[in-house]
Amino acid sequence: MRRLKCIVAYDGTDFSGFQVQPDQVTVQGEIEAALQRITGEAIQIAGSGRTDAGVHARGQVFHFDTESNIPVEKWSFVLNNQLPDSIVIRSVEEVDASFHARFDVKVKEYRYCIDNGPVADVFRHRYADHIRHPLDVEAMRQAARHLLGEHDFTSFCSAKTFVEDKVRTIFDLRVERCGDEIWIICRGNGFLYNMVRIIAGTLVEVGQGKRSPDELREILLACDRERAGKTAPAKGLTMWEVTY
Repeated sequence: MRRLKCIVAYDGTDFSGFQVQPDQVTVQGEIEAALQRITGEAIQIAGSGRTDAGVHARGQVFHFDTESNIPVEKWSFVLNNQLPDSIVIRSVEEVDASFHARFDVKVKEYRYCIDNGPVADVFRHRYADHIRHPLDVEAMRQAARHLLGEHDFTSFCSAKTFVEDKVRTIFDLRVERCGDEIWIICRGNGFLYNMVRIIAGTLVEVGQGKRSPDELREILLACDRERAGKTAPAKGLTMWEVTY
């Protein structure tokens, strides 16, 4: 038995998220179906995390076990031939049987993209949330600093989550402007359900002048989802990189 680690990128627009769901088209479902066609084995992959419907990935990681003797250097080519154009296996490597794509994660990086031009970019509308009025990026940066470090992120977590421990650590949270695009770059040891999208939505409200930067600290301490901003649309979010 071999264990293979894969890095996959996908356009999440037309998928009901990463994780397999009954009667839904998912990224995991497409990959597992491709693996069965290739190997004849009923393989279940293990991902580094889940992404919601409409969320994209540049560096999602998963692993799987197989009896197949296909050379490791051939796997990307073979898999990509069996997958839709919206899913691309970027790399495959053989790893020790003790490796686990989810439990061995040290850092995850998500990036949220905002198209802040006066008119929406037609070539970015699937991957960025368009906000036509100018945003105060410096105010957003000041607000972001309050979220750095280890905190209880209950205020920035969907009320639908069933996770009891809502303490997470954010190592880096930056707001960068590149032309008409604004990127919210978030690196942490793990994220709660909708956490990055709620952070993005709240920072946008700061950028719009609806909240002061220092209000982020009060929201964090309140541990109350109602105190934070709206959940930003899924299409602007990309799982960027996973570090082990």
